[in-house]
Amino acid sequence: MARRLRPVGLDFIDDAPVRLVFATETAAPPEAVYQALAREVEGWADWFGAVTLARPTHGGAGREIRLRGGVRFEETVMASDPERRYAYRVDTTNVPGVRALLEEWRLTPAGTGTHVRWTFAADGPALFRLGLAAARPGLGHSFRTAVRALDRRLTARRGADQ
Repeated sequence: MARRLRPVGLDFIDDAPVRLVFATETAAPPEAVYQALAREVEGWADWFGAVTLARPTHGGAGREIRLRGGVRFEETVMASDPERRYAYRVDTTNVPGVRALLEEWRLTPAGTGTHVRWTFAADGPALFRLGLAAARPGLGHSFRTAVRALDRRLTARRGADQ
């Protein structure tokens, strides 16, 4: 059953009781990474292994996300700054315990590629927070695997365009 979460603003990225931050680099430039994150939402299922469905809603102002295992999210896009940042807040989910959730993808140039930083900011009761701390290694692995897959996809696309 979907539950409505507490609406939070972008400042939650810095103030959340639980902040998990992961970073890696891609060979793809920031504009290509941003395009894949923010403009090609349906493509997430092709490169982010945990995602089974991703689609924009409300004319691109929201997203519907489904993950393996039946997890569902209805989200509001909070920031869409071309080539720099993409952030979204979870409004409703079927995940138990979570009270608030905001994710932010920060992109910065790194030579000819991109430094990608993903922040997972959340709030919930003590047991939920403990569970997130235990899930940290798995979330980090999922993030790094997804960004590598995205980079391969973007590199192949660039090669085909040349």
